[in-house]
Amino acid sequence: MKKKMHFTILSNDSTDGDGGYGVGTLDLNNVTSIIIDCEKEQVFIDLEALHGRSIIEKKVRFSSDLAHASDDYYRYWIVWVAIQISQNGPYYAGCTASEVRVSKEVRRIKLGYKSLPEQVNYLDKALKGKVLLKHVDSNSKKLLYQFLSAFNEDYWKYSPEELKQQLSGWEDL
Repeated sequence: MKKKMHFTILSNDSTDGDGGYGVGTLDLNNVTSIIIDCEKEQVFIDLEALHGRSIIEKKVRFSSDLAHASDDYYRYWIVWVAIQISQNGPYYAGCTASEVRVSKEVRRIKLGYKSLPEQVNYLDKALKGKVLLKHVDSNSKKLLYQFLSAFNEDYWKYSPEELKQQLSGWEDL
């Protein structure tokens, strides 16, 4: 059964500007989590990553120590993409990525590496419209470029030049 893919778009202000309950809370309605599987060269949306329960994070005991994932591991990127709306329409406003590694060792509960503080900080930066993808490997940038530009041409067309520049550089592959 094929899953429907979608990006979330800004919703109305839940507090209607009254300054009451909910003010100061983080609104995740305009952010989407994308997983890049480096080994299978697949890119897909997994909204459960917002809660640390993506398909790649299930049945994995994570540590912030790189050695915890062993020498033989699967490599993933969790990409946070924030959508905003301008007079032209929705566009990719912020985009950041953090690395996740999961050991290939056959175990009931696998070992893995991820930095939760890094993920939270990157999520926050994406929500604030920052683009931080220089640390991502070239092939993953290529996969992300192909996914974002094909998902919705208008989103891509109205996106900032900084995003387009940071996702270039893989052409020499």
